[in-house]
Amino acid sequence: MTTRLYLVRHGATSRTAEDRFSGSVGVDLSDEGRWQVHRLAARLAGERITVAYTSPLGRAVETVGILCAPHGLAPVSRDGLQEIGHGHWEGLTRAEVEAQFGDEYQMWEDDPFTFAPPGGESGLGVLARALPVIREIVSTHPGENVLVVSHKATLRLVLSSLLGFDPRGYRDRLDQSPACLNVVDFKDPVRARLMLFNDVSHYRGQPRRPESNLSKWWDPPAPTLEPDGA
Repeated sequence: MTTRLYLVRHGATSRTAEDRFSGSVGVDLSDEGRWQVHRLAARLAGERITVAYTSPLGRAVETVGILCAPHGLAPVSRDGLQEIGHGHWEGLTRAEVEAQFGDEYQMWEDDPFTFAPPGGESGLGVLARALPVIREIVSTHPGENVLVVSHKATLRLVLSSLLGFDPRGYRDRLDQSPACLNVVDFKDPVRARLMLFNDVSHYRGQPRRPESNLSKWWDPPAPTLEPDGA
């Protein structure tokens, strides 16, 4: 008996394009984000999804509401699925954080799994609250198709753990596009198989290219300016 989880990141928000930290801050979907989610809802409308779980943050709640409508489901909110908290970085762009809290930011770039900015969470802390929720969902719904709506960092950390990746590299090695779909099958709460990852074919013809909002490791090199008269 296989339990299938449809793991979905919420749709885009205004802060997505701004490369702005908004982990535990409430922010609504943008018009683009709603369009992305409606496309995913149409894609999943024919699936026999029996139950849905969501992060309590507004952008996830709006996403799951759109996705649940074709199935007539009332989603269940779980605090453990919410996004990583960035403490006093919240609301700032990455460039602003680098300028104001350079030492902290470098420590986070070096090891985002164990480092947390003041008032925020480490990746380890997020995994400690999110993974038990995933395992409980699998145990509670054997043989069912379950929708789970969460967030970029939270999903990357959960997938890192389920697949045995080094979680210290979750930001460099795994992406989660807005309104993407991941499919993971479980034989039991521990043994999982990834069937689909970061898929956005419902609204985009190809995977997105690595951009600065993935991690600094992916940034394109700064252009070299030739001196005048060279």
